[in-house]
Amino acid sequence: MKFLVDAQLPRRLCFWLRQQGHDAVHTLDLDLGNRTPDADIIHIADQDERIVVTKDADFVQSFLLRNTPERLLLIASGNVGNAELERLLAVALPEILDAFDCARYVELSKKSLIIHE
Repeated sequence: MKFLVDAQLPRRLCFWLRQQGHDAVHTLDLDLGNRTPDADIIHIADQDERIVVTKDADFVQSFLLRNTPERLLLIASGNVGNAELERLLAVALPEILDAFDCARYVELSKKSLIIHE
């Protein structure tokens, strides 16, 4: 799968996703870096068929109101360290990948994975 990781999440998440065999870029890799507007992030993700990975509720609002981005993974874990974030994702990644076969919006919390569509 292809991912675009938003600014509130660590760049090392991209490295971890790549180690798992996925194509991942961070907003820091974009021309404007972490200053890239949300609309541009959505456009890039949709154009490149990437899943936006974010903690930002603005992307959820955009998804619900404008049906963009095409695919969204919301990390709703609250403040956790990088190692804990990677552990949460490692446990849930197979189910997340399966969910995106039929869903467009998936939410990962500390205790559950919610498939919204």
